[in-house]
Amino acid sequence: MMKRSLKRQMIVVFIGLILVVLLAMFGINSQFLERYYIANKQNDLTEMYATVSQAINDGCISDAATQEQLSRMCEQANMSAVITDGVGQVVFMTAREDDGRLTSQMMGYLLGKNQDKSDILKTTDNYEIQKSTDPKNKTDYIEMWGSIADSYLFIIRSPLESIKESASLANQFLVYVGVAAVFFSILAVMFFSKKITEPIMELVDLSKRMANLDFDARYTSGGVNEIGILGANFNTMSITLERTISELKSANNKLQKDIEQKEKIENMRTEFLGNVSHELKTPIALIQGYAEGLKEGVNDDPEGREFYCDVIMDEAGKMNQMVKNLLTLNQLEFGEDDVQFERFDIVDMIRGVLQSCEILIQQADATATFVETEPTYVWADEFKTEQVLRNYLTNAIHHVDNERKIEIRLIRQGDTVRITVFNSGFPIPQDDIAKLWDKFYKVDKAHTREYGGNGIGLSIVKAIMESFHQQYGVKNYDNGVEFWFELDAK
Repeated sequence: MMKRSLKRQMIVVFIGLILVVLLAMFGINSQFLERYYIANKQNDLTEMYATVSQAINDGCISDAATQEQLSRMCEQANMSAVITDGVGQVVFMTAREDDGRLTSQMMGYLLGKNQDKSDILKTTDNYEIQKSTDPKNKTDYIEMWGSIADSYLFIIRSPLESIKESASLANQFLVYVGVAAVFFSILAVMFFSKKITEPIMELVDLSKRMANLDFDARYTSGGVNEIGILGANFNTMSITLERTISELKSANNKLQKDIEQKEKIENMRTEFLGNVSHELKTPIALIQGYAEGLKEGVNDDPEGREFYCDVIMDEAGKMNQMVKNLLTLNQLEFGEDDVQFERFDIVDMIRGVLQSCEILIQQADATATFVETEPTYVWADEFKTEQVLRNYLTNAIHHVDNERKIEIRLIRQGDTVRITVFNSGFPIPQDDIAKLWDKFYKVDKAHTREYGGNGIGLSIVKAIMESFHQQYGVKNYDNGVEFWFELDAK
């Protein structure tokens, strides 16, 4: 991945561009600098010719001022010159050409002896410009020779060795400059590429975090360039995705709950039909049997008919109570029965329930004790709390045995109050404890049938306590069973 990083690519591209430019300059120097120099020298030669021609026409070629001007022009342009009049007298000559070689070169051209060694660049009626090589010193020159005003002869030349040396020095200088440029360009590109790639890498990290559903990530480098705009769009996308996924999760959660509720309803419907049909089978059969007996006059005496009628009424009452309990449980399980929390005295409630159940306690030949006298206030739905307490108490009455004792106690535990209902008798089998809170479950079916129970009471307790979000349960003792539930006291 690092081999293809943007930073590395930028460094390679920029260094490559610098090297290409340097190589191009090197090639241009090597191929075109001499041509450019020659073209520039032709202009110098032409300008020198024009100056000399003007001085001859004006008759001031021998004046000191003209001589000084011509010498300065030759010195500035690195030229040598010889000018002779019609009788062969030198009227101007640069100091460096006092040995006569340039004059001899000019005469050789005039006599046509050196033409085969020359490369003519330009020809007019009065002069020629050419490249030539001096046979004595083997030096290349660019030369102009010819006549002025038909009687004056001249030759002007400039060595090409300087331009070749200049091109070589320029190329050598370019190498040094190129090395320095590459070094400093690497530093510059690394610096600027870091400035460019840092926000890009931040966006890369941001995209990874978004891919992992981390929408708290935000682009923080800012900026008003294209990367800054992209970062701002990433932030907007992150917020939008977070909101959209949250909405999708909520919708999915609601759908899941709907599916679970539908499955729960279907399971409860199936369970309800099976349990109700099972529970109603016996009372319906008894009612039908005793009703047929009355119709057929199985027993004609008044006491027998009254007994038959009592059985029918008792079974009908049990069925009626079971239906009421089922309706209550249905409302609790589906949350259709609102919980009204209020503050009330639980001690006063317990005493009221005990008083209302006094007859049942006497009929069971049992004794019930509750020693609390000080008020204890709790927060709960008072009516539903009474249902729980009444279910526990009636359960205890129906299952009391041995010493036939029922004890109700109130235990304060910090911010909660635990209410316990104990009845002496036989412990509940351990395998049955977890099933006690299921609808229609009965530990002792014969005994439950005897007092008219239908296995719904503890299911109602479970539904009420779960609607309170409070704890409840049962505990076995060697001499009996204790049911309990808790309420908030604060």
